[in-house]
Amino acid sequence: MFDGSRPWRVSAGQSLRRREWDGEAVLFNDLSGATHLLSPVALWLLERLAAAPDDIPGLASALDAELAAEARDDGVDGADAAADAALDREQLADLLADLHALDLIEPC
Repeated sequence: MFDGSRPWRVSAGQSLRRREWDGEAVLFNDLSGATHLLSPVALWLLERLAAAPDDIPGLASALDAELAAEARDDGVDGADAAADAALDREQLADLLADLHALDLIEPC
């Protein structure tokens, strides 16, 4: 598992060209020539890290807020939405490790 204080960014030079449908995305890594099928959360992380580097606590907080807002939009009440939306920090660290293994993100 990664150190939570370590900031991450999209790999330098990565363009994040993608196609999306039905909640999934296919992303072409123009640095490696590989194509990847990504979950909505993985795509959200890449877009977030493309905007600005961040560490696990910052990413988790932003993702929790995003998921809670989506739950509220779906009719789930405030506290329940926040509790339901909280993403396990270990899952987030695992997802970052997966994106790093695919050469899509790097520590900075």
